[in-house]
Amino acid sequence: MTDPSGSGPTNTDGSGPTNTDGPGTGDSTGGSAGGPASGGKILEGVTVLDLSTFVTGGFCSAMLANQGAEVVKIEQPGYGDAVRHSGPPFIKGESPYYWSLSYGKKSLELDLKNDDAKEALYELVEEADIFIQNFRPGTAERLDVDYDTLTDHNEDLIYLAISAFGQTGPWRERSGYDLLIQGMSGIMSVTGEADRQPVKVGLPMTDLITAMWAAFGATTALYRREQTGEGEYIDLGMLEATLPWLTKQAGMVFAGEETKRMGTKDPVLAPYQTFETKDGFINICILNEKLWGELCEALDRPDLPEDDRFEMNADRVEHLDELEAEIEATLADKTTDEWIEVIAEDAGVPAGPVYSVEEALDNPQINARGTVTEIDHPELGEVPVIEHPLKFRNAESGFELPPPLLGEHNREVFRDRGYSEEEIDRLAELGVFGDAADDGDAADNGDAADNGDAADDSDAADATDPADDPDGNDD
Repeated sequence: MTDPSGSGPTNTDGSGPTNTDGPGTGDSTGGSAGGPASGGKILEGVTVLDLSTFVTGGFCSAMLANQGAEVVKIEQPGYGDAVRHSGPPFIKGESPYYWSLSYGKKSLELDLKNDDAKEALYELVEEADIFIQNFRPGTAERLDVDYDTLTDHNEDLIYLAISAFGQTGPWRERSGYDLLIQGMSGIMSVTGEADRQPVKVGLPMTDLITAMWAAFGATTALYRREQTGEGEYIDLGMLEATLPWLTKQAGMVFAGEETKRMGTKDPVLAPYQTFETKDGFINICILNEKLWGELCEALDRPDLPEDDRFEMNADRVEHLDELEAEIEATLADKTTDEWIEVIAEDAGVPAGPVYSVEEALDNPQINARGTVTEIDHPELGEVPVIEHPLKFRNAESGFELPPPLLGEHNREVFRDRGYSEEEIDRLAELGVFGDAADDGDAADNGDAADNGDAADDSDAADATDPADDPDGNDD
């Protein structure tokens, strides 16, 4: 039964989800995972229903799609995921931000305030392996898409509930955004210059961190189900997902040291920072005394290791400002490219340029690895895609589908599950796809605000990232 506080599924001792039928046996109606054929994708045969919106769930399910899972993105009829509207920029009405989160997926419009749509969803759940949502705690119960409800239809289901602060605790009902979590996790307290205000990391870091934990949790639970036959309920909070990444800073706190903002400098290594050159910037990373000696030789500064202030790493950390001044005075004589050749290529000391995003996406290394490719979009032609970095020797990976048009797969999803065209027509007549989405053509669907998904739900902030407030999105 469900905890009456709305904090999420519990069993009789309050420790987790209830499954009144006992452990799954692996031979119930649910669970289609069968594993890849030799040389195929690792998650072939896995079906994911993604009811989340915006970054956390979206990036998680994109990771699963990249490894071969069938991901059905369930969207609000006529409006879709809020990230579709995140911009500028827009290209022919499409948000490039949406593209980055939506490769490899199928789009299905379902009006979850329509009872027939809920029944259709439950039928999809019967054959699903993983279900993802990022509602604020309590909303899934109100929409009848909570763990206990869905496991009545598939006891082997792996249910992933993402929220800002988790399903328990005094902050459980608060909404959360990347900026808030960056602040509350301590990230902003150690980001920026010492004499300036705290700075937000320039990408939605905590959203993406949470997404990676989510994908890891889902695949771990999938492996466990193969061993035990049991499904799983995963409670993932963004704040907790972020804290393990503060390994260095947390270690300092546990040792009784103060953490502080240091710009690009490192609190325990020196020099390990960004320096200015004649025409730009260079990053230099010195992790031991051997590299320190090699750097000084490359800089033609044999005097530095002989200076008591700079002899050992602890000395350099203590006198970091003086060290920075000495090194930058030398680096001012050459361009970044010239110093990269001297320091990195000739001396073998870890050093690199500070690229713009444009340069990061188009350089010899990235081009040689095939990281940025193109995929055919039904309306836009060839659009760029950043492939995920896992390169398996014995398995394939990669995106096969472009970012879907809204409702593009309304009919296909049900057709692939054995529905006749007449049965799909009947679903459309019942308003399952919204008022006008009866043929998978999102352009004709005008029912823009009726899903109960976080993008427009009347219960304010139902999602964990800026899904429910596209106008306020700063990611």
